[in-house]
Amino acid sequence: MAKTNKKLHTKVGDRVIVVSGKDKGKQGNVKDVNLAKGTVLVDGVNVVTKAQKANPMAGVQGGLNKIAKPLNASKVMICCPSCEKATRVGHVVKDGKKVRVCQKCGETIDV
Repeated sequence: MAKTNKKLHTKVGDRVIVVSGKDKGKQGNVKDVNLAKGTVLVDGVNVVTKAQKANPMAGVQGGLNKIAKPLNASKVMICCPSCEKATRVGHVVKDGKKVRVCQKCGETIDV
């Protein structure tokens, strides 16, 4: 399998806004990032109901479970902590370190 060198604009813990799809407009924090697939798992977004069959031998109770599924990273935008708007991410070198900045207000996103 070929190595992938994908980079995403989101990191774990970022506050994001969904910009397209059934959950358009919802906000949440990024819980997981999958670089190989280019997906992000956002808390409280893209929640689906999955049926779980009971298994008494393993002690699993049956029923309907709600789980969050990953979204394509292109469907979310970072929410700037200072201006509270969905924004693109810019990169600037400050004090010898590359940091992410808001393209609308210019404030740093990385804390």
